[in-house]
Amino acid sequence: MRTAPMNLGALAEDLAAKGHEVLVITGVPNHPLGKVYDGYKMKLWQWEEARGFTILRLPLLPDHSQSPVRRLLNYTSFSLAASTLGIWKTRSFHPDVIFAYFAPITAGWTVRMVRAFHRAPVVYWITDLWPENFRASGMRIGDGTYAWLRRFEDWGYRQAQAICVDSPGYKKNLLEKGVPEDKIHVVAEWADENLFYPVERDPELGAKFGLAGKFNVIYGGNLGPVQKLDTVIEAARLLIDLKDVQFVFIGDGTAEQELKSLVVKYGLDNVRFIPRQPMERMREFFAWADALLVHLKRTPIFELQLPSKVLAYMACGRPILNGVAGTVAEIVDQAQCGLSFPPEDAAALADLVRKLYTMPIEQRMAMGRRGREAYLAQYSRSVQVQRLEQILQGVVARYKSKASSF
Repeated sequence: MRTAPMNLGALAEDLAAKGHEVLVITGVPNHPLGKVYDGYKMKLWQWEEARGFTILRLPLLPDHSQSPVRRLLNYTSFSLAASTLGIWKTRSFHPDVIFAYFAPITAGWTVRMVRAFHRAPVVYWITDLWPENFRASGMRIGDGTYAWLRRFEDWGYRQAQAICVDSPGYKKNLLEKGVPEDKIHVVAEWADENLFYPVERDPELGAKFGLAGKFNVIYGGNLGPVQKLDTVIEAARLLIDLKDVQFVFIGDGTAEQELKSLVVKYGLDNVRFIPRQPMERMREFFAWADALLVHLKRTPIFELQLPSKVLAYMACGRPILNGVAGTVAEIVDQAQCGLSFPPEDAAALADLVRKLYTMPIEQRMAMGRRGREAYLAQYSRSVQVQRLEQILQGVVARYKSKASSF
């Protein structure tokens, strides 16, 4: 449930509505499946007008595989296009500031070229740490390659006048890498508030997908190796005595067949798989959740992350069962909107499900309400966009002041 691309579009829309002139340079839509979206073709460039701002789309090699070579070609192909075609096609645009989504780190080269051409300051937004996430996702990277990527990452950080990160844990990581503290700002990836909000349960949907009459622990999103969802299957084995408790996976991914095989192997009837659903319908499924589950494998880098699904869960006002240590656990605890367990600890997860199951419904609903309230007060779109606008304006003011002093 990656929200960054959608949030970048929302940011552009909101900044344009505030009277700012916005030009977006991006690639042909191909994420997350690595295939070009219907309605688009691979061209040298494509112009679009969208909700008050202009988009320039450039060619790239579509890919979202586990192959390091193909992923690198995907990243560098866009970087090359943006550094050449992007600069040429935007030569008449005179930006006051360049706002760059710093993922992957090859964006650093593009930013350096665009910054030099337009002579404007740069602000990054980082929602993934590179190259740490490569290793955490299972990609094989040698120590030499890793060291080279780290050096390139540090070089990329030096291109920016300010860096926004979507997690307090990421700020800690950048500080340890030597990035000055006054350069780093925390700006969370908000959930799309037009999609994620509390709704009443739809009886027809509940009956159709086998959710009615059950205590549902629902996970929505990617079923991949980093989610380590076999832990959930093991927890389901420990809860077979609670006949109306079931775990529900909504989504797909590379680990889907393995998870289904485990269910068959153990003969479980308390695990349900629902195919990937349109994003605009997820709130209807979440309404049937007695708890919404988030889980990542036990890796230090994930302790720094704030997965976007956590904020979507909070926005929907349902209790959270959290299996991510570090930042997420702190946020859930501070908001008092759910319960946390150690990653990959099936017994602890099963114990918390039992606790929620026996908990009065009023207490569970209060957890959900507190999550919703915390989301609106601290993580909503309006709060984060205003924060970003202030950061951008501050960078421009300092840059102009410095330039005028020479």
